[in-house]
Amino acid sequence: MSYHNPLTPPRKSATFDDHTLAEIRRAAATGIYDIRGAGTKRKVPHFDDLLFLGASISRYPLEGYREKCDTTVVLGSRFAKKPITLKTPITIAGMSFGALSGNAKEALGRGATLAGTSTTTGDGGMTDEERGHSQTLVYQYLPSRYGMNPKDLRRADAIEVVVGQGAKPGGGGMLLGQKISDRVAHMRNLPKGIDQRSACRHPDWTGPDDLEIKIMELREITDWEKPIYVKVGGARPYYDTALAVKAGADVVVLDGMQGGTAATQDVFIENVGMPTLACIRPAVQALQDLGMHRKVQLVISGGIRSGADVAKALALGADAVAIGTAALVAIGDNDPRWEEEYQKLGTTAGAYDDWHEGKDPAGITTQDPELAARLDPVAAGRRLANYLKVMTLEAQTIARACGKNHLHNLEPEDLCALTMEAAAMAQIPLAGTSWYPGKGGY
Repeated sequence: MSYHNPLTPPRKSATFDDHTLAEIRRAAATGIYDIRGAGTKRKVPHFDDLLFLGASISRYPLEGYREKCDTTVVLGSRFAKKPITLKTPITIAGMSFGALSGNAKEALGRGATLAGTSTTTGDGGMTDEERGHSQTLVYQYLPSRYGMNPKDLRRADAIEVVVGQGAKPGGGGMLLGQKISDRVAHMRNLPKGIDQRSACRHPDWTGPDDLEIKIMELREITDWEKPIYVKVGGARPYYDTALAVKAGADVVVLDGMQGGTAATQDVFIENVGMPTLACIRPAVQALQDLGMHRKVQLVISGGIRSGADVAKALALGADAVAIGTAALVAIGDNDPRWEEEYQKLGTTAGAYDDWHEGKDPAGITTQDPELAARLDPVAAGRRLANYLKVMTLEAQTIARACGKNHLHNLEPEDLCALTMEAAAMAQIPLAGTSWYPGKGGY
């Protein structure tokens, strides 16, 4: 006979928690896997686990806003005739027209232009509105080839060959039928209203040697003017970075698992890839081993939220960062003003990740004309520019406190780690010590 003490509350399993139980029941009832947007929701070591060591006696700080701290960055100086110069090292990541509304894409272009930085097309081609409102526009060249044409390659300011994405390294994209409007269907040469899945690999190359050929083709099409980026998901950053450099890339974009996506399997988002923090140092090491650090630029993305995150990524060796989810929040996504409508969709503003459904009340991740009209691209662009300005000022403030007159002068020596995991991933000493796991000694 068992006896349960009524004074002891029932204890739930940490392994079979409420979310896990609900997912088992959902899978059993439907027979299909869960698809969603956004990035991982599990907690992984991140930039919050690092702290800066400001100047005191042993280091000389810069004075407030009176002493200059430069934030400019040049991307694509290795081979391109026309490398791009940005006022801030914070760029806007690729998010497609299709995943996002036309107004949202216009807002991203407007905001990036006001801030003096670049934005990126994403899958599905280039719209005239996006090109018209983006001073510096990066054109993504993806396995799907949706919307790809030589004219738009030449209209772009840089080309990003997408090999992988942080939310789904090794996986292709999805765009469900309800978001394939007449215009999206025309741009992608797809039937309207039919689910679309992008390929997980490029159709005309099977390995690193073919990537070199593809980069050469793109250079010839664009008369060697445009910087060529190669974007990879965070999985094997040392080797992927080294191979991208050897294939002739001007810039390597490395996307950690906190990076978002328009839609993919939830099991992918939560279980494939590596945290952004774990990706940076191996990539930097690859560049250093090849004698290419700062010659081939490294752009880091995946969970960048603040100027502190920017400064930490640059201190670890990156040249610039890219933001996606944060940019959408800045222009109005997940805004509590639409909470009542989010509730009707069975979610809440802070947790909304059903971007693939196309019912976003904020008018951002939708192709519904009435919902999309809710987003004023001019006002939203100003909000994004304000956010980018604040992030840049925050990064400058930290750099000055460390005695640096350029964000690129930040270095690993300026950081310490709060946890063993972060210390090991970033190869930064644990706070109060000169040691990190794997270094040896104490």
